[in-house]
Amino acid sequence: MSYNGGPMTEAMYYVLLALMRPNHGYQLMQSITEVSNGRLKMGPGTLYGVLSRMQKDDLIVLSKDDGRRKTYEITSEGERALRIEYERLKSLIIDSALLEEGEKHD
Repeated sequence: MSYNGGPMTEAMYYVLLALMRPNHGYQLMQSITEVSNGRLKMGPGTLYGVLSRMQKDDLIVLSKDDGRRKTYEITSEGERALRIEYERLKSLIIDSALLEEGEKHD
């Protein structure tokens, strides 16, 4: 199975972003908080659910499992999906320029 495109959840986006550098679970939770400037704090239950789903979609792989820690890394498919989502999010901002003009009603 592979990722079908379409909008990503915020959790998926930040997990992929944080996995631009291989990471293990606990460190990954901290990286997500850092990368999101503290806006997203992900607990273990949410994180491992997202990781499991993204492994099935071939967006990430388990690169190392020493019994204590599982280290994950993004795949080329995952990086492609992340860049597509990044472009989609940029388009949303550009399309929202109308909001920057402020209220111009009489």
